[in-house]
Amino acid sequence: METVDRAARRRMSSGERRQQVVTLAAGLFDKSGYSSTTMDDIAREVGVAKPTLYHYFPSKDDILHAIHEEFIDLLIDRHLARLDTGLRSEQLLLEVMADILELMETHRGHVRVFFEHHRELTVEARGPIKLKRDRYEKIVEELIADGVATGVIRPVDTHLAALATFGMCNWAYQWYRPGGKLRSRELAYQFWNYLLYGLGTDQLPALASARAVLPD
Repeated sequence: METVDRAARRRMSSGERRQQVVTLAAGLFDKSGYSSTTMDDIAREVGVAKPTLYHYFPSKDDILHAIHEEFIDLLIDRHLARLDTGLRSEQLLLEVMADILELMETHRGHVRVFFEHHRELTVEARGPIKLKRDRYEKIVEELIADGVATGVIRPVDTHLAALATFGMCNWAYQWYRPGGKLRSRELAYQFWNYLLYGLGTDQLPALASARAVLPD
């Protein structure tokens, strides 16, 4: 098996090897934590000598940056690929939520790194990643604004509503485990349903304002 693995590694292109490093490092960061994982650990996991690893990534910081970039690019690219499908804004909002939650299964290490270790990014890397995060946040705000414009979403603070959307999805990896009661897409639909339709029924008394339910 080791011989086969080595032969397979020799056939990898430089891009494929970089991708392998990013994927395996994300798994190590998820399991052991970013600060506790060393370049020696990553080289061992990838199955290369540490000097070879440095050929692809000069530092652990560079690997961290690559994980962040790959994750946010995946989210943005998936959304852009759907724009010509004719889905309405509220349907696109569901797909955005599903993207985040489905990546808990396919890219769990990326998810944890992205949401827990952005402060460890170098100053140089933090700026470009923030621009992409802001762009994605704006995408969700615009979907909510479109829903308001078409009348399927009531007038709301779109920025606050976008933060609420992310708040439901972004930390689900802390407790979600594959193979449970709900698959990730089913979970996305439940969250989307809560977001658009709320938890109340027609038995809930109409309130003049939200302030009426807050304690004094």
